Amino acid sequence: MESIEIGLVVSAGLLVMVVLGMRVAFAAGLAGLTGLIWIFWAKKGYDPAQFMWALEVAVKTGGQVPHSKVASQALSLIPTFILIGYLAYYAGLTKALFTAAKRWIAWVPGGMAVATVFATAGFAAVSGASIATSAVFARIAIPEMLEVGYNKRFAAGVVAAGGTLASLIPPSAILVIYAIIVEQDVGKLLLAGFIPGVFSAIVYALLIIGMAMTIKGFGPSVGGFTWKERFAALPPAAPILIVVLTIVLFVYNPFGGEAWGTPTEGGAIGAFVVFLMALYNGMRWGEFKGALLETAKLAVMIFTIIWGVLIYVRFLGFADLPGAFSDWLTSLEMSPMLILVCILLAYAVLGMFMDAIGMMLLTLPVVYPAVMALNGGEMVSAADSTFGMSGPMCAIWFGILVVKMAEFCLITPPIGLNCFVVAGVRDDLSVQDVFRGVTPFFVADGITIALLVAFPSIVLWLPSLA
Repeated sequence: MESIEIGLVVSAGLLVMVVLGMRVAFAAGLAGLTGLIWIFWAKKGYDPAQFMWALEVAVKTGGQVPHSKVASQALSLIPTFILIGYLAYYAGLTKALFTAAKRWIAWVPGGMAVATVFATAGFAAVSGASIATSAVFARIAIPEMLEVGYNKRFAAGVVAAGGTLASLIPPSAILVIYAIIVEQDVGKLLLAGFIPGVFSAIVYALLIIGMAMTIKGFGPSVGGFTWKERFAALPPAAPILIVVLTIVLFVYNPFGGEAWGTPTEGGAIGAFVVFLMALYNGMRWGEFKGALLETAKLAVMIFTIIWGVLIYVRFLGFADLPGAFSDWLTSLEMSPMLILVCILLAYAVLGMFMDAIGMMLLTLPVVYPAVMALNGGEMVSAADSTFGMSGPMCAIWFGILVVKMAEFCLITPPIGLNCFVVAGVRDDLSVQDVFRGVTPFFVADGITIALLVAFPSIVLWLPSLA
């Protein structure tokens, strides 16, 4: 059996294991190790006397992955970004954000829901975790929406969908993971997430306003706030701006010249700033310990998935499956843009059965080289490219599209994690209730993705300045 055939068989086995419920990290690691043994043994003609040699070489090859890849400095961003989000909760920034958004925005049709969307977008600017964002606002925003007459399913859907914005708006752990896998500039990818993230929030808000204006009694506006109350709500939420500016200035200096440091340093300083704010607002030792433990749990989960998947990626390299897939895609007599749309649709389907991080890690080693080949290669100029952008810009554009698809998968049944988190926080809601409430946001995400594909400048304008 040829290496390509071995790659296909092992990849099919991996998908079966994932569908049957095995954790992605362990399924990928097992598949990768099995594939390496198979390929090395096949080179010896399946000689029984050489099996132990194949096993030893496969273990050594796979065993080098955890340290060689995870020792990357860029990956240290992940725990710092996650820690910022948990500390921000204890610093009172979540409640302050929601209060400010409510007082300034709630007067529009569907105002409380719109305020929730923009509050989650603001919290996303200090939190790298969608799950944490959904959990926090399920406690804060849903009770207030129910109090003014919102349907509980839709209220839950707003929080679950709003939580996905943390995947795009920096600091974003998923964007960092994408940058590591495809070996692209972390700073430019973080910059690229700002405008699409805000754009997604605006599309969500317009959807809610449209529904409130056309469906009677859907989402009453909330008024009665004086200008004094509105301006008084701004200072408690202002520290968000400090954290955002800290991270941005360590990625891109808008005043000209070099950035102030690296994204890793920006994330660490951002975490320290939020830590000081949390102490000022009365965070106790138990709360600080809880934030550290939750950060460690989530970071270890992400790193474990990365370890397992990278062993599988090492196997894919020996099987030459990415190269074969790229050659096959570029040989198709179809428009490259149509092929790209089909890839994004495949992500939508795959996301129904896998978590976002696992889905990206498993597919990008094969799909990313194919998309780069469709555009003309990683070093192609904008003038000679298929999609009208250079290789590095195409990598950023495709990364934002993939992360947006990962956002979409966080709310799609049957394993939309944000929906499970919201249902877990609220005893009066079932998972089915949340999935029903989040359905309108599928339309909003579809519109957003279509516009990002049609107008790449939405994604590329900001990183092109860096």
